[in-house]
Amino acid sequence: MAGTVQKDLGEPISTVRPTFINNKKEKIMKNNLQFDFIADKEKNTLTIRREFLGDRPLVWDCYTKSELLDQWFAPAPLTTKTKSMDFREGGHWHYAMVEPNGTEYWGYTEYVKIKPIDYYTSLDAFSNEAGEINKDLPRAEWIVTFTDKGENALVETIVTYKSLSDLETVIQMGMEQGMMATLEKLDALLVTLKK
Repeated sequence: MAGTVQKDLGEPISTVRPTFINNKKEKIMKNNLQFDFIADKEKNTLTIRREFLGDRPLVWDCYTKSELLDQWFAPAPLTTKTKSMDFREGGHWHYAMVEPNGTEYWGYTEYVKIKPIDYYTSLDAFSNEAGEINKDLPRAEWIVTFTDKGENALVETIVTYKSLSDLETVIQMGMEQGMMATLEKLDALLVTLKK
């Protein structure tokens, strides 16, 4: 659910240059960090690969600690606030993305399997403030893997939806642009954390 905003999937974005290789859309970031966003309509998956200027333990912490997630896990100008988080197998993260006017968009992530600094799997859903899952919006399984790429960390996220319709819904909601904007906020946070 991270960073969904309304925009057209094919609309040019000023901070990246899209290239097409074997039907994959790859982005070359200004700072030459890897960013791949691949929609597979046969498997109903999104694969997002993103390189960060930070070591794997630091990037892992940014993905798994609420005090850090609250600083980056929403596209600007939205902010994030955690209602509750218990990062363990069987635990959850209940949070909201908040617009400047105070409008809240709630999400609920259930953690399924965790291997610290290597990967975690989760079930992600839209919810309400009470944590009740919104069954009218897509729910997805996330596999988030952390590897070393030289001195940097590479995070690969594979998001699997139950149907092509669910996949197309999140693409139309602006998942690609939202993820790009959200991950740029993580870039900025990593700069401050490394000081």
